[in-house]
Amino acid sequence: MFLKNAWYVAAWSQDISHELFPLQLLNEHLVFYRQKNGQVVALEDACPHRKLPLSMGRLIDDAIECGYHGLTFNGQGTCIFAPGAKIPRAATVRHFAVTEKYGLVWVWMGDAQQADPALIPHIAEYGDPDWGTNQGDAMIVECNYLYMTDNLLDPSHVAWVHRSSFGNSACENEPLTTTVMDNGVIVSRWMHDTEVAPFYAKFVRFSGNCDRKQHYEVRYPSHAIIKAVFTPAGTGGDDAPRHPDVFLMDSYNFLTPVDDKTTRYFWFQLRNFSPNDQAISAQFAEGVRKAFEEDRIVLGAVQKGMDNRRTPFINLKLDGGPIKFRKGLQRLIELEQQSQPEAIANNRQTIIPIQETAIAQPD
Repeated sequence: MFLKNAWYVAAWSQDISHELFPLQLLNEHLVFYRQKNGQVVALEDACPHRKLPLSMGRLIDDAIECGYHGLTFNGQGTCIFAPGAKIPRAATVRHFAVTEKYGLVWVWMGDAQQADPALIPHIAEYGDPDWGTNQGDAMIVECNYLYMTDNLLDPSHVAWVHRSSFGNSACENEPLTTTVMDNGVIVSRWMHDTEVAPFYAKFVRFSGNCDRKQHYEVRYPSHAIIKAVFTPAGTGGDDAPRHPDVFLMDSYNFLTPVDDKTTRYFWFQLRNFSPNDQAISAQFAEGVRKAFEEDRIVLGAVQKGMDNRRTPFINLKLDGGPIKFRKGLQRLIELEQQSQPEAIANNRQTIIPIQETAIAQPD
């Protein structure tokens, strides 16, 4: 169901303190806390004795004391105290690799020895004084994370779901280009000589129509980079020189599966103007949050509709990018499970396939 040897966002850094913080990720229960030296710890949220959640215990300095019989574990999951007895050899708790980047706490859900922080997406503009930042939220979406990767590889949906914000009629019929990479899929297109969509109109530094690029990219397992480019009509194109009044907004979206039908959604945006203008950042936050709420409502309804369907669903040509992403992710999951046979038994259920019928299949 899930790719385990990968980085997922667990929380915003400010949410983890020197207190026990339980979270469910990928159908597993973890407990997080920050040690006194600032290092974040993530352990399986279960005492090996009777599996009481360790989050029901308490912190003693930098160790967790189980709230049932007092077994105590350090930040590496090693038992350092067993009341009235020698510490059992099997008294260990699984430890997860953790790192922090971009104000987020990342956890590696697979083999901790394989955890490499360099695999976290690189954001060249993060911290650049010429770029403004809008720190987003952590939203719960009541759907499987793959319906969200479908959505984030689908520029077309903005014409209907986000007509009052990100979309307009220009987004309805312009052809899409799909690029398959080793680490994910990109769906993109240029739209020429069109009106600026409502959300962006109040920020662009030119008047009249625009050339617009939509760049929708999702990297395995579930990290999306959405790039919006608006430049005066007649100046757009991948090979064209950048116009001095070009509008650039990069939206970084990190999807963390909670379980089979729930996803925790983290995001922030970077923009190439007004880096220190808090009023602009507030406008961005309000507009983006409103648009993402539109997605949340639609995707929750999609999950229910697919769960309760009585007739087959179909795919359209515009689903080509999402389908290619799902196939690539499925291959990675299968390769991972081949090296971990015990994982296969725990991942029998899957909704990765999304080709129920051949009707209107993409090229």
